[in-house]
Amino acid sequence: MEEDWDTELLEQEAAAASQRRSEEQAWMANSGRSNSPSLRFSSRPSSPLSGFPGRPNSPFFGFSQNKGSLGANEGPNRNLYMQHDIGGYSGSRALDSVLRQNREDQPVTGFGRGRSSASRDFQERDSADDPGMQEQGFRGAPGIFGQSKCFNSEVRNSPLRGSPFAPGVRGALGGPAAGVHKGRYEEIDSGRGPKVTYVPPPPPDDEQSIFACYQSGINFDKYDECAVEMSGLDPPTPLLAFEEANFSQTLRKNISKTGYSKLTPVQKYSIPVIQAGRDLMSCAQTGSGKTAAFLLPIVDRMMKDGITASVFQKQQEPQCIIVAPTRELINQIFLEARKFVYGTCIRPVVIYGGTQTGHSIRQIMQGCNILCATPGRLLDIIEKGKISLVEVKYLVLDEADRMLDMGFGLDMKKLISYPDMPSKDRRQTLMFSATFPKEVQRLAGEFLKTDYIFLVIGNTCGACSDVQQNILQVPRLSKRDKLIEILQSTGGERTMVFVDTKKKADYLAAFLCQENLPSTSIHGDREQREREIALHDFRSGKCQILVATSVAARGLDIENVQHVINFDLPNTIEDYVHRIGRTGRCGNTGKAVSFFDDQTDGHLVQSLLKVLSEAQQEVPVWLEEMAVQRTNVVASLGAHRNNAGSSRMNPGEMRMSYSQRTFKSWE
Repeated sequence: MEEDWDTELLEQEAAAASQRRSEEQAWMANSGRSNSPSLRFSSRPSSPLSGFPGRPNSPFFGFSQNKGSLGANEGPNRNLYMQHDIGGYSGSRALDSVLRQNREDQPVTGFGRGRSSASRDFQERDSADDPGMQEQGFRGAPGIFGQSKCFNSEVRNSPLRGSPFAPGVRGALGGPAAGVHKGRYEEIDSGRGPKVTYVPPPPPDDEQSIFACYQSGINFDKYDECAVEMSGLDPPTPLLAFEEANFSQTLRKNISKTGYSKLTPVQKYSIPVIQAGRDLMSCAQTGSGKTAAFLLPIVDRMMKDGITASVFQKQQEPQCIIVAPTRELINQIFLEARKFVYGTCIRPVVIYGGTQTGHSIRQIMQGCNILCATPGRLLDIIEKGKISLVEVKYLVLDEADRMLDMGFGLDMKKLISYPDMPSKDRRQTLMFSATFPKEVQRLAGEFLKTDYIFLVIGNTCGACSDVQQNILQVPRLSKRDKLIEILQSTGGERTMVFVDTKKKADYLAAFLCQENLPSTSIHGDREQREREIALHDFRSGKCQILVATSVAARGLDIENVQHVINFDLPNTIEDYVHRIGRTGRCGNTGKAVSFFDDQTDGHLVQSLLKVLSEAQQEVPVWLEEMAVQRTNVVASLGAHRNNAGSSRMNPGEMRMSYSQRTFKSWE
């Protein structure tokens, strides 16, 4: 059976290739130059886009093709698409996202491969050094955000330049040209993107700026009510106060300047485990002080060991490496580390993609004890021989479930496989996150010693109880109007709006600006300079609304975010927990509203019901009814399978290899 299927597939591919060659020859015969008037999709019925302008059954019916070039203008009925995508918004240049399915939406095909809405967002690599990646500008409505493209020399010199068959050329709708295989498209552009020259400005170094702190809220003391589970052999006794930790005098002064006066549960239990030299997997709700939980004991140990930075080494040898999935989060961790090492010779350094590689190297060569990095840039600097791993005593994975899944799992495997990286028995590995799915817990065993401690504050996928959750049934076409209604009723509260695609983030931010609601956006396709400006505008209050993809869902600690709106619900309940965790932090209260579309979000029904119940939130009646209906459907399908007996297509119970989960060990 498999051989027949392979043969049929090869025949189909051969036929498709033959058709493409014929189309190329026909096009070359009918057009003498790339901008020839004869280049019109409507005149090429054999094109993969034939029927595009006017077939009633076409998804593009209602659009007219006004230009003969690849940069075709959308016609007067462009509202049709925008109503289909974000509930009626008629923004400019929206048509190109129809054919180019955003990489955030593509399904996962296996561990370490494929793309998912989560892993793509968090796979932040340096576009100049990572094959197949290009640094791209802030796309959106022309005249508002602008748009820039860079074609490589192979495309410019191609005899097919301007045709839909040109290698690497973007098609009429903004995606890879029709008929060009995605893999070939990426291979052609490999390593040929524009060189990244952005150098981020240095953070302020005055004491007041360094020790700027997040104000705790009225519910800060409620953290002590959280249930605590600790598993592992002979776990250390938890702390009751900072004084019991026996921190060095300098560190105690820095803690006081930071404004910390009381330990949170994750700090009470994590600090003594780290001080005892044990490996740790720690799960605690968002905004509960996990960063300080691992930084404080590490910095204290370095101070007591007399570790100092040196600028005279050809190869820097950091004692601690901290890895996080996003640039904004790793920079935030670096700023926290600066507070605790203030007044010492310990030097933290942060490196991440989207910035000039030479700048990262210069920062490291000035001395590096604590290296905060995103995975792509870290591996690049290691490959360049600028740092050695022989002195690594601490390896910290923040947002560890993301660091071990399809987004970065192979990168982390590569990191611990370097010859000079101490084995897990000779280093201390620490993992922190607000969510730890069972699959990730199993994978973590390859990084941790066998006697590691597993700490759970609350539960492994629990939302913060300080966030008031509200799930609204909103059809796709009504989302835009509902969003405007909510934003206009909040009275200018600082709000984060999460969407499922990068292009939608741009369009929605542009639309809100047109509605006199100052907004900006952040996502993985924006240049690093633009991302930092967007965050600065949001933090400073210049823009009260930040429209984001899941790239901003984890770890970001932005003060006074009172409201989170899930315009599109994420694919997983873990991402939902992290998204709403951008509010209600450090004992403060917040609100989270999510738009539930029956057509696309049904897979989250049971998970949402569980999260709402555990956080003691009101569960909508319609959600409970939908959960019961889905349970009955599943039970009915199960009974049908049991009654089918030998009439099934696979009576021998043969298991298909492609249906098995690939979320296993990397070995």
